[in-house]
Amino acid sequence: MVYCAHDALYADPILERFTQETGIAVQTRHDTEATKSLGLVNRLIREKAARTCDVFWNNQVLGTTDLLAHDLLVPYRGSGWKRIPDRFKDPRGRWCGFAARLRVWIVNTDRLAATATAIEQGFAAADLSRMAIARPLFGTTLTHYCLLWHVDDGRTLKAMHADTRRRGLIEVAGNATVKNLVARGTCDLGWTDSDDFFVGIDDGRSVAMQPIRLPGGSTICLPNSVAIIKGTRQMTAAQRLVDFLLSSEIELALARSPSRQIPLGPTDQGQLPEDVRHLVGWASEGIELSGLTESRAACLAWLRAEYDR
Repeated sequence: MVYCAHDALYADPILERFTQETGIAVQTRHDTEATKSLGLVNRLIREKAARTCDVFWNNQVLGTTDLLAHDLLVPYRGSGWKRIPDRFKDPRGRWCGFAARLRVWIVNTDRLAATATAIEQGFAAADLSRMAIARPLFGTTLTHYCLLWHVDDGRTLKAMHADTRRRGLIEVAGNATVKNLVARGTCDLGWTDSDDFFVGIDDGRSVAMQPIRLPGGSTICLPNSVAIIKGTRQMTAAQRLVDFLLSSEIELALARSPSRQIPLGPTDQGQLPEDVRHLVGWASEGIELSGLTESRAACLAWLRAEYDR
């Protein structure tokens, strides 16, 4: 059984290819747009005494790292783990990143110039009722908030959160909705992920993107991650799937998919779509995502208190 927080549209063909190439059947449990990947992480923790999952394919790293505290992940340093750079994997092999996305500004170019200066001015405007983000309780917006929290134990984030809400910032269910609002011109700009941005491009919308940068200038590069769940009775099959997902062939396949995932391990750059080659430099500036367990717990507790009011 694979628990998968990556979009079924992109993940299922990869898992079907694994079955075709190996003969190993895969059952998959996906999560919802609104709660992924937190929903599957919480499920894995609840099921600790009666585990049904063999491999967890998360669509980011935070959340997977939460499982370390619950001793739920099996170390495995196979051929796939070896090809991924150190900053995108656990040194003991308990999880490994691959095929990344970026957190980006999405801009409606009929409404706003897609330059860093214009975006900065738009974000500083007194009225933010034409800017949208996903509610930060789940998914990549939660990771984004956790990284901001980590800068100074939440002081700057709390002030920004209160200030942007006061100025009318629109909060919606997910990143895809942010993309829709900006693509239709209902909003001028927003925060989303690079894969959602490319849906707007493929739909012929007047949108452009710029990377979101944290204090200090780093980008937010969000790999998928894969881990084997402790207690699996399918260890050999699980290891084969992990190596398969972490291979150059699968990183290239995800790069060529409509989601334009960014390969992290060595690949033939000439085989990458132009859209993805453009993102590789931004991804190389991505901030380190390890060591955020305490910040994530504190940020999530604060957010839950904020939204339970």
